[in-house]
Amino acid sequence: MTFRPLHDRILVRRIEAEEKTAGGIIIPDSAKEKPSEGEVVAVGPGARDETGKLVELDVKVGDRILFGKWSGTEIKLDGEDLLIMKESDVMGVIETPSAAKKAA
Repeated sequence: MTFRPLHDRILVRRIEAEEKTAGGIIIPDSAKEKPSEGEVVAVGPGARDETGKLVELDVKVGDRILFGKWSGTEIKLDGEDLLIMKESDVMGVIETPSAAKKAA
């Protein structure tokens, strides 16, 4: 099944947090918080401004993003837990050092 978000919405797959702390302590499932980091799976075409012109989204498929703890609506698509959220819920895009060098 395919899913295409509408307007300025994006489809996100959560990226699971590490199960160990930096000191080597294993965190049990009951103590874990939901991760606030994810990968963009699909994006909508964008929102329209006051004049009706289409404004494309800043995020794209494959971007690693940070979002708020309670952002988005959880859905299950083909057995996978995903989130649908507005682009405005995204706090930022995580860039790897190699990607930042390419952009410069």
